[in-house]
Amino acid sequence: MIPAAFDYHRADTLDEALKLLKKHGDDAKVLSGGMSLLPMLKLRLASFAHLVDIGRIPGLEYIKEEGGVLKIGGTTRQVALERSELVRTRYPILLDTVLLIADPLVRNRATVAGNVANGDPANDHPATMIALGATIVARGPKGERTIPVNQFYLGIYTTALAPDEILTEIRIPVPPARSGGAYLKVKRKVGDYAAAAAAVQVTLDKNGGFQRAGIALTNAGPTPLEATDAQRYLVGKMPEQTVIAEAARMAAAKGSPGADLRGSVEYKREVARVLVGRALRKAIERAGGQ
Repeated sequence: MIPAAFDYHRADTLDEALKLLKKHGDDAKVLSGGMSLLPMLKLRLASFAHLVDIGRIPGLEYIKEEGGVLKIGGTTRQVALERSELVRTRYPILLDTVLLIADPLVRNRATVAGNVANGDPANDHPATMIALGATIVARGPKGERTIPVNQFYLGIYTTALAPDEILTEIRIPVPPARSGGAYLKVKRKVGDYAAAAAAVQVTLDKNGGFQRAGIALTNAGPTPLEATDAQRYLVGKMPEQTVIAEAARMAAAKGSPGADLRGSVEYKREVARVLVGRALRKAIERAGGQ
């Protein structure tokens, strides 16, 4: 199939892009990498009269630590995360995540922010960003605002971004010492969505117990799922096998996956439980707890 007709606008500045969005309202959609949007248009699952391309706006593609946070610019490609020595050495959960997204051809074009902003519960970065405690920076006609990522997802393909706003930056707190994370995913083949996936980021105290725990699931419901009960359960406890097993059980039990060709509800919950346990163990190991 081919998409319905649309007008293409290439914005050279952020202000120009915002003016185009304001002018065309609900008929306009931001285009960055296009790896999620264009297939939806081709399949006629979505239709917009105007596409506003922000992919060539200067100054929006970067990965840097600044002021105690890791900043990822709004047009930063997935492949940039994959190649970043900073990400590889200090944020292994991000490297885990990007290497499980589609294939190299897609990662060369797709953007991190696009994966986050799309609102697809099957996308991989949202769960990782929730586990990391990230903040979304949005720019609109009224200026800039920040949104905690665990308040960003409102429903399937629905986020807190207004139609006339653009996601310009993702901010991730620099993890303290004795921190580690992991992202694990089960999928049928390369490039497929997850049957289930789990993101875990932990910080251990000086005695080796859990000081902080971030746990989130991919494709476990209409939005990325933050396992708040499991997170609270872990804080203050030692990383013993019984504790890890109970946290994994609590996280998986909170999910509400749908049955499809990737598996039944029961299968997906069991896979999520196993993945949370494995991701916790890997995160603890990376934090220096083993």
